[in-house]
Amino acid sequence: MSEKEILCSFCGRTKSQTKLLIAGLDAHICDICISQADLILKDDESSTDLDTSTFDLKPPKEIKSFLDQYVIGQDQAKKVLSVAVYNHYKRILQDKLQDDIDIQKSNVLLVGPTGTGKTLLAQTIAKLLNVPIAIVDATVLTEAGYVGEDVESILSKLLQAADFDVKKAENGIVFIDEIDKIARKRDNPSITRDVSGEGVQQALLKLLEGTTVNVPPKGGRKHPDQKFIELNTSNILFIAGGAFDGIEKIIKTRLNLQSIGYKMSKEHKMHVQEDNLLRYINPHDVRTYGLIPEIIGRLPVLSFLNPLSKDALRDIMTVPNNALIKQYQKLFEMDGINFSITSSAIDYIVDKAMEYNLGARGLRNLCEAILNDAMFNLPNSEVKDLKVTKVYADQKLQMIDMTYLKAVS
Repeated sequence: MSEKEILCSFCGRTKSQTKLLIAGLDAHICDICISQADLILKDDESSTDLDTSTFDLKPPKEIKSFLDQYVIGQDQAKKVLSVAVYNHYKRILQDKLQDDIDIQKSNVLLVGPTGTGKTLLAQTIAKLLNVPIAIVDATVLTEAGYVGEDVESILSKLLQAADFDVKKAENGIVFIDEIDKIARKRDNPSITRDVSGEGVQQALLKLLEGTTVNVPPKGGRKHPDQKFIELNTSNILFIAGGAFDGIEKIIKTRLNLQSIGYKMSKEHKMHVQEDNLLRYINPHDVRTYGLIPEIIGRLPVLSFLNPLSKDALRDIMTVPNNALIKQYQKLFEMDGINFSITSSAIDYIVDKAMEYNLGARGLRNLCEAILNDAMFNLPNSEVKDLKVTKVYADQKLQMIDMTYLKAVS
C-alpha cells in the first residue's frame, strides 16, 4: 500500500490531512483521533471521581452569612438549614473506604406561612454550592395509576437542571413545595388523584431515603418509548416546605395538654408566645396534621419560618442583593431611565402587602401593578426620570381591580 492510500482507521483521513499517522499491526490512527480519545478518557475520570470541586462547600457560618445577603430575617431557619446542608455534603465527601460509619441523610422540612422565603432559601443554598436544583409542587404528584405526575418526574426536572449530567444531578437539591397538601385526609371526593393523600407520601419514601431510580428524561407516562436514565438519590438533598395551614390549633392543643386537669400557670403562659405558635412545632404536630411517620422520619431536620413583620417586608424591598427596588432600578437603567421611590411610597406598598396578607410575594405583585404603565410607556420616550411617590402609587392601585389580590390571600 502506498503512502497516499494510507488512511486513519478511525476517521478515514489520509496521511496528507494529518500531522502524524501511527501504524499498528493491521490499522492506523491519526493525531486528531488520539487527542479526541485523550479528552474522552479525561472526561470519564472527572465524572467518576467525586471531590470537593464538584460543589463549593462552606462552613455553616459562611452559609448563613451568604443567606443573609438574599433572605431577610428567619435566623433560626437559616441556622438549621446551614448546619443540615453542611452535614449533608460532608457526608458525601466522607471517605467510606477508611470509615465504616454510615452517616444518614439530613433532609429538611420547613414550615411557615406563604411568602416567608422557603423557596428562596433553597434557591440561595443551591446558588452558593453551585449545584443544580429542582423546584416541584407536591400538589401535582399522584400515586401510580391516577391522573397526574409520577414522583419520578421530580428527578426528571433535576436532570434537566443539571443538563442531563447524572453525576451532577446526584449531588443536587430538590425542593418539594406544598408538602402539606399531600397530608392524609379523611374525606376526599376527588376521583382524579390519590384518594387519601397517603399514596404520594409512600411513593416519596424511596426517593427521600436513597435508592436507584429509573428516571424518564422527558417526564412520565407521556413518552412511553423513551430510554430511562439510572439516578441514585442517596446524595440528593431533599428540602420540603409547606404552610401547614391550621397546624397552630394542633400546637395550641398540645401545649394546653401539658398541664392535664389543671389550668396553665401565668408563668407558663408568659413563656408561650401565642402570636407565633410555629416556633413550638415538633414532629408530633406534623404527624397529627397528616404526614405519615415514615416520611417524617426521612425529613429529620424540622424548622419553622416566622411570619414577616412590616419592618421585614420593608427590608426585603430595599436591603438584599436582589431587593425589589434594586431590580427595578436596573430594569429602568437599561432603558436610560433614572428610577427612584420615596420612603413613604415604600411604606404604602408594605402596608398594602400586610393588608392583603400576601407576604413577600405580594410586594412584587403590588410593584408590578404600580409600575406597569411606566414600564410600558417610558422606554424609547423622552422621559429620563421616574420618581414614585405615595400619591403616584395610590393613584395607580386605584385604577386596577384589587379583588384578585384578596382572593389569593
